[in-house]
Amino acid sequence: MDGSKARGRRLRGTWAAATFLVLGALAWVVTPVILIHPFRRQTAFGVALAYELRRQAPAVTLGASLLLLPFLLFLAWHFRRGWRWIPLAALVLAAGGSAWFARQNHFEWLFNPLWRPTYAPATLVDFVDDKDMVVGIEIAGEAVAYPVRQMAYHHVVMDTVGGVPVVGTY
Repeated sequence: MDGSKARGRRLRGTWAAATFLVLGALAWVVTPVILIHPFRRQTAFGVALAYELRRQAPAVTLGASLLLLPFLLFLAWHFRRGWRWIPLAALVLAAGGSAWFARQNHFEWLFNPLWRPTYAPATLVDFVDDKDMVVGIEIAGEAVAYPVRQMAYHHVVMDTVGGVPVVGTY
């Protein structure tokens, strides 16, 4: 009985270590997503932390995946029943997902360029107040203003002003 108890402890310890590695990798890539939210007050520390985590995420998730490999091989070697492969596959998918996500620029997924802006005189719209900040461009006598509040959804406006293609951003 002592052999099976020791084997059970090793398997539980291996499961715990593998789960800890995967959860750590996931936390590393999810934390910046939580810290950086458009339209919500952010602190300088939170932004700095988010960008530092994002910068290190590819190396951290690769390291976690490499450390996870021996644990997964150990667990796979000891599985005889098919149902035990399901949580093992979940760990592999979560580790692979965190490594993939760490290499994506998910901030760009939130904001898409405004390709065909439409215009109206400021006096005819009800979503621009006199106190609102705008990004203004004037070329060849043609002037346009993009409300910053509206640009917050896109961050980039591709347009033509005075016959010249322009990209407005903030």
